[in-house]
Amino acid sequence: MSTTLALMLPLGGCLLADRQDPALDIPVSYTDGPRNPDVAEAAVPPLDWWTKFRSKELTELIEEARAANLDIAAAIARIVQADAQARIAGAALLPLVDLNGNAQNQQSSKTLSKTSAATLGRTGSGSSGGIVTNNLQASLSASYEIDFWGKNRAALRATEETAVATRYDREVVGLTTVVATANAYFQVLAAQDRLRVAHDNLDSATRVLNLIQQRLNAGTASQLEVAEQQSVVNTQKASIPPLEQTLKQNKNALALLIARPPEHVMVRGGSLRAIAYPRITPGLPSELIAQRPDIREAEARLASADANVENARAQFFPSITLTGEGGYQSAVLKTLLRPESIFFNVAAGLTQPIFDGGRIQGNLDLQKGVQDELLQDYRKSVISGFVDVENALDGIRQTALREKLQQDVVTSSRQAFDISEQRLREGTIDLVTVLQTQQTLYQAEDTLVQARLAHVQAIVSLYQALGGGWLPMPVETTDAR
Repeated sequence: MSTTLALMLPLGGCLLADRQDPALDIPVSYTDGPRNPDVAEAAVPPLDWWTKFRSKELTELIEEARAANLDIAAAIARIVQADAQARIAGAALLPLVDLNGNAQNQQSSKTLSKTSAATLGRTGSGSSGGIVTNNLQASLSASYEIDFWGKNRAALRATEETAVATRYDREVVGLTTVVATANAYFQVLAAQDRLRVAHDNLDSATRVLNLIQQRLNAGTASQLEVAEQQSVVNTQKASIPPLEQTLKQNKNALALLIARPPEHVMVRGGSLRAIAYPRITPGLPSELIAQRPDIREAEARLASADANVENARAQFFPSITLTGEGGYQSAVLKTLLRPESIFFNVAAGLTQPIFDGGRIQGNLDLQKGVQDELLQDYRKSVISGFVDVENALDGIRQTALREKLQQDVVTSSRQAFDISEQRLREGTIDLVTVLQTQQTLYQAEDTLVQARLAHVQAIVSLYQALGGGWLPMPVETTDAR
């Protein structure tokens, strides 16, 4: 055995070299972000980032979703399972101790009883004439596998890292739930705004129709003009039901997110115009790796795979097991606990795999393949994080510009329509111009609502890309002495 250990000790160092280098190329700064690190830390996302939209109802819905969402509850249950698996794996590092108790009463056959009694000198017999023997035993048995090569420690570390990964998965699910709740709420506000625009435009179209009807009665308009404007009114009426359906669907989506039946959920809503646009600075790319829960989850799963490779490699080496048993044994209960009834046995065993049909090597190759897959997943999650932030930053900039330009379109379209309606009253303009300004205004106002929705959702996307809220940076203090 000493020769075997001497040969294998140099190989034990190989078990610690299983972790692969991710070899990440982290950029110095984001393309669309600030270059100054001091500025980069000025507006990192707070933990309760959703409150920055300054909507009390949104905050209430998100807090309820965080407490009651069923996906989050399932993620918490997975944490409980992972912790239990870690305890199961950790049990291999401790001795296994059992308490054994045994009472046996045995009677030989009547045919052999006389011969047995004469040979063994026993006089006891049962009612059938056979020899009766008693055996009482109470003992403790223990077994322990010496984890010389770190196989069991690696298995424990793998399950512990998996448990860590499930906690980050819980954060991913929580962040996804918060983002989904915010987006669904903003969809509700957008649908309500679009409904208001549709009803306002319907009122305007109806007002113009009444003017044309008055001109028809006065003989200064034709039936064709009335029919054309009536078509505009009917078109505007037809646009309302789909918007009401969208509003209802998004309210139902909120009900699912907070795990309540739709009939028990009352969403007041309001307008996107009342939503504040918080300012966010993404910080530095290197900080993102420590903040995004999906990146941290991928890193924990990679660490678990590293430990599994170490465990698979250690299975090539001998398994050393110690066993022992001790207790009391007697044929009579009153003498069971006497010193002369004590018995014990101790043994040590070594098992070295010689031929297993390639099972151990196959398991090692499998774990290495899993390790490489998770390594690539980790690299991808980091790069995806950088891409998400870049896209979100560009999305905020472009949607803000789009909203501003679209607001100018609405202002000019409203002015054109007001002028055309006034001139229609005066009878100094034809209906074609009025119809054109109507359609332009309707589309401009509806597009403005959608631009506002895209802008606020881009802000939410940036919060999600940054991994939600960040813990506050530690405050550096100087010694006053």
